[in-house]
Amino acid sequence: MGNYWLVIIFITVLVFMSFLSSRNRKKKIIFFGDSITKAGTQSHGYITMIQDILDQQNINKYELIAEGVNGNKIYDLYLRMDKDVLAKTPHIVVVFIGVNDVWHKRSHGTGTDLEKFEKFYYDIISKIRAAGAKMIVCTPAVIGEKYDQSNDLDNELEKFCDVIRNLSTNFHLPLVDLRKSFIEYETKNNLRNIERGILTVDGVHLNEKGNEMVAESIWNVLKEIK
Repeated sequence: MGNYWLVIIFITVLVFMSFLSSRNRKKKIIFFGDSITKAGTQSHGYITMIQDILDQQNINKYELIAEGVNGNKIYDLYLRMDKDVLAKTPHIVVVFIGVNDVWHKRSHGTGTDLEKFEKFYYDIISKIRAAGAKMIVCTPAVIGEKYDQSNDLDNELEKFCDVIRNLSTNFHLPLVDLRKSFIEYETKNNLRNIERGILTVDGVHLNEKGNEMVAESIWNVLKEIK
């Protein structure tokens, strides 16, 4: 009888310790994207800024993980999703992709057809949600910063953003519409209508102010997800 109760106590202690461990385990937030996301962990990157916000507010329940690869397009994310995202059992996945799918049509002679972009994005959302993770989707911001829609790829970029907006609606996913936010900022602040230097260093990749806008925009949505 004594051994029986020792076993019961031992099992109870193990269950209690497992419960405490699960409570103390940080929830993983994976930022899934291209070079903009990869640069997000630099000193003035948007992921670093989100971590700064968490530190300032004494929020220590999240682990921020950047999974950004230079030059990635939607198909690249689809191919590496299992290894770089699902295998890490994230609580939330923030998908920030699309600029190279449009930009590379002009800069590299490649890119992604709109229909294929929608298909692979749909498949990514379906698979991540099936794994039990929550999601935030972001529109790509700019390819050129002229506020009057005179950048060469504005019309094409807007079509890709509309795909993301529609997927957000259809799947009931939180949307960070960076395209909309950046255009509103450029309209008010890009008084010389220049192509770069307001929120980006080259018309695409973010400067410090651009990273700050992305960090604030994502955090405003992220903080509402339980």
